[in-house]
Amino acid sequence: MYRSSKYDQSMKIYKTIADLRGYRQSTGPEKIIFVPTMGALHEGHGSLVQMARKIADIHGIVVASIFVNPTQFGPHEDYHKYPRPLELDMDHLRRWGADAVFVPSLEEMYPDGSAISIDPGPLGAVLEGAFRPGHFRGVATVVTKLLNLVQPAVMILGQKDFQQQLILRRLVADLNMPVEIITAPTIREPDGLAMSSRNRYLSASQRACAGAIYQALCAARDHYRSGQRDAATLQSAMYTLISKAGMEVQYALACHAETLTAFNGLVSSPAVLLVAARLGTTRLLDNMLLE
Repeated sequence: MYRSSKYDQSMKIYKTIADLRGYRQSTGPEKIIFVPTMGALHEGHGSLVQMARKIADIHGIVVASIFVNPTQFGPHEDYHKYPRPLELDMDHLRRWGADAVFVPSLEEMYPDGSAISIDPGPLGAVLEGAFRPGHFRGVATVVTKLLNLVQPAVMILGQKDFQQQLILRRLVADLNMPVEIITAPTIREPDGLAMSSRNRYLSASQRACAGAIYQALCAARDHYRSGQRDAATLQSAMYTLISKAGMEVQYALACHAETLTAFNGLVSSPAVLLVAARLGTTRLLDNMLLE
C-alpha cells in the first residue's frame, strides 16, 4: 500500500475529549478542515480527506473523526454489526494525509445522563427520515457535538448522503456556527455504484445487480436533458430499471434540491433525483443533481 512519507508518522490519534481539546488549543490560529466519518473507510472517504488536504496545505490542518454513532441507528438496524476495521482505517487516513483523528468511545461521547438532542426540523422527517425515524436527530446531535469539539473552519461531506448534507447545512446556518460546508462529489465503482461502507454486505450476485441504480439515475437524467420535464415519467424510468434488477424500490423521486419536496407535475430547477432501494438486507442510497 502506498503511503505519503510526509504524513505517515505524523498523524496524531486522540481518544478523549480532553486530549482533543488540548490538541485544538495547541494548533492556535491554524485553519481546521474536518472530515467526520463512521469508519469502514473506502476511497469515497479518501476523496474527502484528500480534498481537505489540498485546502489545508495552504494554511491549515486536516482532522478526521471515526465514531459509529448509536443514536442514528434504529432498533433493528446494523449498529452492532457495522464494520469497525480501525487499524486499516488508520492506515488509510495516514495515506490520505490526515494530521489528526478523533476516535472517541461511546462513553466519551454520551456519558451517563446525556439528555439533550438536536431536532433536525422538517427536512429530517421526509425520505430517509420517514424510513428511519430518529435517524437525523442522531446525526444532527453527534455532528453538533463534534463541531463544538473540533471547532473547524471547514467541514467536508459527501454528496452520496444528499439529505444528510442538506440537513447539516441547515443546522450550521440556523445555529450560526462559523463553519463552511463543502459537499464533495460521489465517488463510484466502475459500474457506477456509489461507494459505501455498507456495500460490503452485498453478496457477489447482489453486487452484480447493484449498478442498476446508477443506470436508472443516468436514464432519468438523459430524459431530462433531452427535454422531458414530467416528474412521473422520470420517476417511472428509475423505478422500472431498479425493479428489473431485483431490488425493492423504497423511493425514486425527482425533488427540489433545497427543500426535498417531490415534484408533482413538471420538474424545475434546482432539482435532484433521489433513490433508496433494498437489495437483500442492504439499503442502497444514491442521487444525481439535474442541471
